Amino acid sequence: MRQILCFGDSLTWGYDAETGLRHAFENRWPNVLASGLGEGFHVVADGLNGRTTTFDDLTAPAERNGSKTLATALSAQQPLDLVIVLLGTNDLKRHTGGGRVFESRQGLERIVEIIQFFPYQRGYKVPKILLVAPPMFVETLEPDFALLFGHGVEESQHFRSAVTKVAEEYGCAMLDASEHCECTSLDGIHLDAQNTRRLGEALVPLVRDLLSDDA
Repeated sequence: MRQILCFGDSLTWGYDAETGLRHAFENRWPNVLASGLGEGFHVVADGLNGRTTTFDDLTAPAERNGSKTLATALSAQQPLDLVIVLLGTNDLKRHTGGGRVFESRQGLERIVEIIQFFPYQRGYKVPKILLVAPPMFVETLEPDFALLFGHGVEESQHFRSAVTKVAEEYGCAMLDASEHCECTSLDGIHLDAQNTRRLGEALVPLVRDLLSDDA
């Protein structure tokens, strides 16, 4: 059984911008991935609304700093064959990551380092890593999200290059979400049901290929 951990934010949790609640279970991208992979794969979704790479958010009731909770997730879910990381959107908040992709890239590097150097149980290997560049933001008329993320519409266009750089430096696989899905204009940063499904579907062949040599 191949064990896959999906570590992310509200895009992984399955936030529905239309309702403010959660997409149906079968529409969330980790579950679409699991369905597409079929037997022999176990996909664990660890998504948290507002999660950042390495930045504190003192406005939240839960710990949103991914670097502080990742080790717990790795320890709980090991042995792992693959960790899929989709983070960065919330780093573009000015009160967390400063609003720039540059800081998000640095945070993502730390996330990768935690995965690669974590002291896994003796006999368990270091999992492979697949980094997903967040989808580019779009303009929105929703007032709160426009205030929180509006400045990041142009900045988010740099996610692909930043994540590619990290993937190349640390030997990770990479997928650009914007090549397969697009954010809804309802809030500018989230995916509707159709687009989160598209992301999961796009990951299926890549994940199969990554884990094919582990058979």
